[in-house]
Amino acid sequence: MITGALLTTYDYDFLTIGGGSGGVRASRFASQYGARVALAEKSALGGTCVNLGCIPKKLMSYAAHFHADFADATGFGWQLGEPKFDWAALMGNKDREIARLNGVYRTTLEQAAVEVLDGHAQIEDAHSVVVNGRRISARFILIATGGHPTRPDFPGSEHGITSDDFFHMDRLPARAVVTGGGYIAVELASILNGLGSKVTLVYRGSRLLRTMDHDLGPYLAAEMVKKGIDIRFDTVIESMHADGAVKRMQLNTKLSCGREIDAECVLFATGRHANTANLGLEKAGIAVRENGSIIVDAQFKTSVDSIYAIGDVIDRVALTPVALAEGMVVAANLFRKGNQGERRLSYENIPTAVFSHPNVATVGMTELEARREYATVQIFKSEFKALKHTLSGSNERTLMKLVVDAGSDRVLGLHMVGPDAGELVQGFAVALQCQATKAQFDATIGIHPTLAEEFVSMRTPV
Repeated sequence: MITGALLTTYDYDFLTIGGGSGGVRASRFASQYGARVALAEKSALGGTCVNLGCIPKKLMSYAAHFHADFADATGFGWQLGEPKFDWAALMGNKDREIARLNGVYRTTLEQAAVEVLDGHAQIEDAHSVVVNGRRISARFILIATGGHPTRPDFPGSEHGITSDDFFHMDRLPARAVVTGGGYIAVELASILNGLGSKVTLVYRGSRLLRTMDHDLGPYLAAEMVKKGIDIRFDTVIESMHADGAVKRMQLNTKLSCGREIDAECVLFATGRHANTANLGLEKAGIAVRENGSIIVDAQFKTSVDSIYAIGDVIDRVALTPVALAEGMVVAANLFRKGNQGERRLSYENIPTAVFSHPNVATVGMTELEARREYATVQIFKSEFKALKHTLSGSNERTLMKLVVDAGSDRVLGLHMVGPDAGELVQGFAVALQCQATKAQFDATIGIHPTLAEEFVSMRTPV
């Protein structure tokens, strides 16, 4: 922590490389603490979340949900004509909203007295960065350059696209193959399916969402299959070739089981890597892992004392709210005045949601994590059809699960597959952060009739 007047021998006190959510938040707070701040960004402000992730994905997920909503309405007495979907209209409206948000980010930085440097930044040494040929010095440098999707390497893989390309497709493919089993794969497969594509999800593993509680992936897979998605587990794409123009290509996709399938689009959602190329890390002496991500300590300091890193580029928890929290920790510890103690960030009880159809949301420990750490664990689980679907005719079902330490009665984990799971679990995340017990859950009166009341109504462990 710096106390007293800041040194003025540098052009800036704080220079951030990367205008995503984490970098913008850190820059704003540093400026509010009195630092002279600049931020360099070579592309659109807002980073992956605003431009190629959270925001456009959620907007397109909303669009894809209308397909089911129209079908559900019939059971409630609504008579509708044949729905018609316009891909170009969705993409145009989405692009306008993203452009608006880009402007909001720029205005927010300008109002916070952060100078925005448009261009690629390369680190020269512990205190120097070059942007558009201009050498700039800073007492502290923050790297917040995010990550990019990984493209697999096999014959013909150049004919496929990544999640970045997905948000700029010029048309909805009649048939799509999505590869992967994590967040992005199940979300984009659900969107394409909901908008009208015939979707095949190809995954080399045997369970979707393998890092989450073991009940969630299989349950989600069963629900996705109900909606018409063909899921091929323990399968990889061995080779691919295009027949015809690239944007209208015919893909002959040979699977490990020996079958071939055709699709107009093959989308790779097989992981992400840190954006560290051409940053000058080696020249500055910044240590990285084998996968290219930057190594930092508990305060996000790299191997160079004056250089810090946050967000996806450090490969800890690749979530926008986590990057925001990391950025605030760095800004506070470097520039907050007064002896208020060092801020730290806990990675426990981080809630997260997957905007697949249906949604998945989780907070706290998985059942297996809890059993490894606690002597006796109780599991409470409920699986049912939501009230809405008693009339809609849909066969979608919901799963809810609590993981409890029997010794202390504390709720260790809460997991859900079902509609609006993210909205619901966010509230319960507060309860877990406050170390709520199962007895306190039981003493809470539920709101009837809702899905959420099930979390305070489960009484019998399984």
